[in-house]
Amino acid sequence: MMKKGLEQEQRVLLCDTTLRDGEQAPGVAFGLPEKEMIARALADAGIDELEVGVPAMGEGEIKSISHLVALQLPARLITWNRAVLSDLQASYQTGVEGVAISIPTSDQQIENKLRKDRAWVLDQMGQCILNAKKEVDYIVIGLEDASRAEFSFLAEILAEAHKLGVNRVRFADTTGILEPLKVFFTLQDLVAISEIPLEFHAHNDLGMATANSLAAVQAGFRAVSVTVGGLGERAGNAALEEVAVALKYSLHEEVRLDLKRLNSICLTTSLATDRKIPRSKPIIGEDVFTHTSSIHIDGMQKDFANYQSYPPECVGRKHATSIGKYSGRKTIVRLLKARGIELNQETIDDVLLKILHLTNQLKRPLEEEDILGIVVSTC
Repeated sequence: MMKKGLEQEQRVLLCDTTLRDGEQAPGVAFGLPEKEMIARALADAGIDELEVGVPAMGEGEIKSISHLVALQLPARLITWNRAVLSDLQASYQTGVEGVAISIPTSDQQIENKLRKDRAWVLDQMGQCILNAKKEVDYIVIGLEDASRAEFSFLAEILAEAHKLGVNRVRFADTTGILEPLKVFFTLQDLVAISEIPLEFHAHNDLGMATANSLAAVQAGFRAVSVTVGGLGERAGNAALEEVAVALKYSLHEEVRLDLKRLNSICLTTSLATDRKIPRSKPIIGEDVFTHTSSIHIDGMQKDFANYQSYPPECVGRKHATSIGKYSGRKTIVRLLKARGIELNQETIDDVLLKILHLTNQLKRPLEEEDILGIVVSTC
């Protein structure tokens, strides 16, 4: 049974935590102008929810979150809190619509971090929920380290959360230990017993955050946590751009987010964090729509779908080709003909050898000017 509101829709909710979990990445700290710039970009692009920080960090954080709330962005704004009443009191000062309340759920964390027991966790959760219901309209319970918790305890929490009127429950793979098949089969069972919409929060320690997020959706989860570029603590979180595009083109799910804005959002966040985007980063990397081998270029000339699973235009990008070690004769001949240059076979063979040598020397794809320079020197 779904709650009223966005969760009733068929589409999957994208819940961005760049300004909270993303800011936990080593060396990342957003100033207020950067927070506003990222929040505006995400909200304008159609993100469903923004987790905008941790008010318990102090007065400066409370003020910056209050500023974001005052912008009245077209997205739900929530804050992250421990299951501590003082954390919630700090959140209420910001005027946010909702709060996420995090509770450790594995015996590992309950016993060795909190030095408490399961009964204490349930009692503390209940107190915090009842308190929050007086102050905010939306409550998310975050199940920290749920991937290492016993299923029976997760079921107990879900039942209690439903009884207390929680809006959504977040299953966190806090240590990034899960793999897609385990996600699918374990989470199917949770979906079957839950009367509350479920969200999956993936960490990327083993490089499976995006795959695990999709497996959760296939299991019946209708919300996923993401960060721009996969920013986050340790190896980061599920990347917004990867999850959003894969939802649409792999799972054929409806997404509200304007995918054409992903590139500019990622560039904005890259500048704010002083972290370069890797050239081969899926969706947003400089090289991900560039083809170099002669087989690929020939196939692309005939039909883009031969070597692209989705059109780059849908994410605001374009196809490109580059000249490299594997570009081959056809590619060179086509390039030269486009410039009105025709060479005999012997000269083309000589040009190809020089292209190979220069590519090895420069360790980068060659530009047209590089090729033309080789042709001039050869002829």
